[in-house]
Amino acid sequence: MIAAVDLFNEQGYDVTTVAQIAERAGVTNSTFFRHFPDKREILVAGQETLSNLLADGIAEAPTGATPLEAVANGLERASSEMGAGNRELGPRLKAAVAASTELQERDALKSVGMAAAMNSALLARGVADPVAHLAAEMGVVAFKRGYAEWSEGSGKPTDDLAPFALAALRELHAASAALG
Repeated sequence: MIAAVDLFNEQGYDVTTVAQIAERAGVTNSTFFRHFPDKREILVAGQETLSNLLADGIAEAPTGATPLEAVANGLERASSEMGAGNRELGPRLKAAVAASTELQERDALKSVGMAAAMNSALLARGVADPVAHLAAEMGVVAFKRGYAEWSEGSGKPTDDLAPFALAALRELHAASAALG
């Protein structure tokens, strides 16, 4: 993924070929295609895992947890899998996405998948549909805001993502109260 993101930033997404990505990554084209059906899918690599971690965390939340407490549990669970490599890649990935309409569309689909996974997990806990939907969307925004702040180097290199995502969720919760 790093090789592809770097190439997207260096020469643009549209002109970067799978052969160039494979060469930069030190693999053959056939190895590339064993992992990704095409270069677009590189951006969403790990999306299913991330969505599952968010949903699992929500499902594992204590029985009396509010919807946002369950979402916070999901954010903590997913954040626990994010390491230094994810943090380092963040700014480069952000730049690549910003420069390509196609990558922006793939990123939006990733957000939809995360929200759907959290919404389903909340519904399975018996949360009413509009509340589950809103809590899931807040979870996506909190994850993205927390990840952006974390990956931009705020704090020590050893800091975990979870405090950033949870702080973003608290900020969103407070902001929602201001809506009236």
